[in-house]
Amino acid sequence: MSGPFSDVSKTIFDDKTVLTESYQPEEILERDEEIEEYRYALQDVLFGSEPDNVFLYGKAGLGKTAVTKYMTDSLVEEANKREEADDVHVQEINCNGKSLFTIVRSLVNNLLPSTASPFPKRGLGTADAFEELYRQLDRIGGSHLMVFDEIDHLDDADTLLYELPRARSNGHITKSRIGVIGISNNYTFRKRLSSKVKDTLMETEISFTPYDANELMTILQHRADQAFVDGACDRSAIAKAAALSAQDRGNARQAIDLLRAGAEVAQKEDEETVIDNHVEAARTLVQRGRLQTRIREQTDHSQYILETIAKLDEKGETPSRSKQIHKEYERVADAYASTPLTTLKSIQDHLSQLHTLGFLVRYEHNQGRSGGIYYEYELDLNPEIVLETRIEIGRPSSDGSA
Repeated sequence: MSGPFSDVSKTIFDDKTVLTESYQPEEILERDEEIEEYRYALQDVLFGSEPDNVFLYGKAGLGKTAVTKYMTDSLVEEANKREEADDVHVQEINCNGKSLFTIVRSLVNNLLPSTASPFPKRGLGTADAFEELYRQLDRIGGSHLMVFDEIDHLDDADTLLYELPRARSNGHITKSRIGVIGISNNYTFRKRLSSKVKDTLMETEISFTPYDANELMTILQHRADQAFVDGACDRSAIAKAAALSAQDRGNARQAIDLLRAGAEVAQKEDEETVIDNHVEAARTLVQRGRLQTRIREQTDHSQYILETIAKLDEKGETPSRSKQIHKEYERVADAYASTPLTTLKSIQDHLSQLHTLGFLVRYEHNQGRSGGIYYEYELDLNPEIVLETRIEIGRPSSDGSA
């Protein structure tokens, strides 16, 4: 008896995983300058010295995380070959939706011996977690690179970035060294840090600019050579995916998604070759899926604000001032049994960040001496996508963390 999958055969894809977000390429293309800056910042680790702190800035999909993984893996490999180099340990933590205590606790638990009990979730504070972290770092010794992805989502970044770089000079650790790597989609993140933190970091800043169409062509061709069977992907499909992404945000992740989705369209149509028409047909689906993913990546309260503005848009009440948004936002947060942010300044900070990330359009109004300057906001995307995504997510995390 034949089943529904009995006639399935590999027709277009040879290795589809090459076109997924989780794939880590062995070779990083079109980021030679950024890799060279990175190499210079980290190379002192190979000689037993502290590495520079490194901060990477750029929109999503520009290779920041992939390059960081490539560089830290390469550093560990090289350190293992050299007798004069300390052991190099790397921890990677995504800060989105996490508190400072949760992050430090994770760092501790990653270092604890397998036989030890995890650091408790309750009963001890952040200071206790830092103390235990320093104890474990010196127990292990060597150089520790701590990678904080989406660090701009952490409310108390000041404390984290003041504590870790100064741990050795303050005598908290004596047998180990710490290097901090921060990854941010927000170019204005550094402005939010206190002056004492900026003075402490003395970091190397590496900016990742959008890819142009030719660079995306190179990246996609390399992926296509691995992902498809011979002759299954026409060059027109690669050119179309590269051009569409270059026109939008210069985002490699988006370009790869377009090529994969175009191939899926071709496969459903029983075509043996992916062409530009298939990529064009997949464009709407990919854009919608990418927007939904970006919405999900935001903190709970940023999502509440997006939902608020989407609902105001439905009622024809946008563009809206922050005061009106704040009032409606409180109702949305209450509906999710989450404690709303209480100050208008907090709402304005979130609105500014959502504008920077491209979710909102901001209009400036100047009323002169009598009224001063104020802003109005509206969505820069389809409100239906926001509301659909919020419905799919359902009830958010119970702690309602910002």
